[in-house]
Amino acid sequence: MNKFYRDYADFLGDYFPGKMQKLTVDAGFTCPNRDGTVGRGGCSYCNNASFSPLAGGSRGSVEAQLEAGKRFFSRKYPEMRYLAYFQSYTSTHGDRNALLDLYHEALGVDKVDGLIIGTRPDCVDKQLLDDLAAIGKPVFMEYGAESSYNSTLEAVNRCHTWEQTVEAVEITVACGLPVGLHFIMGLPGESREMMLETVRSAATLPLATLKFHQLQIIRGTRMAKDFLEGKLNSVTLFSPEEYISLCKDIVALISELNSSIAIERFTSSAPPELLLAPRWGIKNYEFTHRLQRELHSMSD
Repeated sequence: MNKFYRDYADFLGDYFPGKMQKLTVDAGFTCPNRDGTVGRGGCSYCNNASFSPLAGGSRGSVEAQLEAGKRFFSRKYPEMRYLAYFQSYTSTHGDRNALLDLYHEALGVDKVDGLIIGTRPDCVDKQLLDDLAAIGKPVFMEYGAESSYNSTLEAVNRCHTWEQTVEAVEITVACGLPVGLHFIMGLPGESREMMLETVRSAATLPLATLKFHQLQIIRGTRMAKDFLEGKLNSVTLFSPEEYISLCKDIVALISELNSSIAIERFTSSAPPELLLAPRWGIKNYEFTHRLQRELHSMSD
């Protein structure tokens, strides 16, 4: 089957000779939008437990978490190599030296060949990025951008702007680090054209990767409270068919505007016990297969 976009495996192939597996690390970070640094209460859609398996539970050291992840995968894939993925909350929010100690701890684990650092665009600076670039192993930065519309970012209490995202991307690339952005499709007040305009805006930046996912209403969030009270009327809760249609347009735009960008994913699946809506009942890989079939049928 034809490939209609550059995927994450293609991107990683530029850096590593074999297959790589992410190992998620919870290093005990918080978020500047929760602790008062830039705001309180967090983003209206966010419950970290929906995408971070250890959030709210017990966690060991960075090394212990990575070793546990390696044991899980090595039973089936003994030759697998790994990337330490600092995902939970804001993984550059803290003392710079303490952060670097955590990153070096991860890279000291056998078979861990690089880092992925998930954070906010307003929580990096040139000094930290220069330090990361000097580590000597691949370091990939991922920034939660969510939308290119400041009105949307304000509506979800994001507490940063699109201009800060653009600046963070430019500084990161200037320091020699590959950078990706994450966007949520269906946020309050956004039309389909606004979502696609965000994709257009992103495609003008020197990005290595993009992540997308559909808006999900997660228990324990302010958005969930509004949803349960019947007050959440301005969001888009896609059906699988509606979202496939949007994703086909996203692929077409990236192909046209900047085909060197790898699309890492289109969807996310919150744990069923946390997910209020939309409840699709299909796995991420099943959605991607359906999208690929639709793209293939369009090319016939």
